[in-house]
Amino acid sequence: MEISVLTFVLVILVLVVDVWLIANLWKSQKKQQVKLGWAALIVLLPVIGWIIWARFGPRGMTSPPSSSEHAKG
Repeated sequence: MEISVLTFVLVILVLVVDVWLIANLWKSQKKQQVKLGWAALIVLLPVIGWIIWARFGPRGMTSPPSSSEHAKG
């Protein structure tokens, strides 16, 4: 059985979105257990996990750098 190019592209897309979501999740200010639970949901149920995370997931990223040297922009 041959894996089609479309299937390969979809698998790569799912992996990229999973990594992006988990990276954003780790930047949140939630407790470690909450982050692990969301990461498990995203990995175990990729597309459904994305939808649930988009609807109910943690908001509020960590605060930006407070020093004037690092806060240039």
